[in-house]
Amino acid sequence: MLSEYELQALLLSLKVAGVAVAFSLPLGIFVAWILARCSFAGKALVDSIIHLPLVLPPVVIGYLLLIGMGKRGVIGEWLYQWFGFSFTFSWRGAALASAVIAFPLMVRAIRLALEAVDLKLEQAARTLGAGFWRVLFTVTLPLSFPGILAGVVLAFARSLGEFGATITFVSNIPGETRTIPLAMYTLIETPGAEGDAARLCAIAILLSLVSLLLSEWLARWSRRRLGI
Repeated sequence: MLSEYELQALLLSLKVAGVAVAFSLPLGIFVAWILARCSFAGKALVDSIIHLPLVLPPVVIGYLLLIGMGKRGVIGEWLYQWFGFSFTFSWRGAALASAVIAFPLMVRAIRLALEAVDLKLEQAARTLGAGFWRVLFTVTLPLSFPGILAGVVLAFARSLGEFGATITFVSNIPGETRTIPLAMYTLIETPGAEGDAARLCAIAILLSLVSLLLSEWLARWSRRRLGI
């Protein structure tokens, strides 16, 4: 049985990761489609910027979010003044940080799936009178479904493990922003809590392993269903 402390961190982590993936998925599909289907000046630069969170220290991402989306940030101050909405020191900020960190993984998986779709199938659908949106939702996205699933699960798993950007942007608040990695950090810093930290470590490993296995299973299932 999990303790109340562990259960609180686990449920918050699942909530943060789920919200992060749900809200970033539409944008991820849109960006992946642009990178896979469009040619334009500066495409390499755009691609590099999108993948920056993979190579930047997470603390840098957290700092950029703080000066951009904090209550006194460039965008955050405007959101707070006009809508009374703030990402600072809340689980919403943790979800935003997780979404930014995991976004490149999602985009990359979806982009590879889109690039694998035979363009002749899309062209055939257009010659039969299908418009852009119908081709997208009846041909392109269904054929890309394995990659989309893989991107979703990978982003979810990465969101579960996010630490640096979260603690920098929204701090380590019990019940609000203290996800599993932050809860582990707190226990490691607490004398005599090594056993509890080890339990959370085991939970984190199990969640990550299940996510990766689920990603592989879903990809195989969708391939069989689509006859790929």
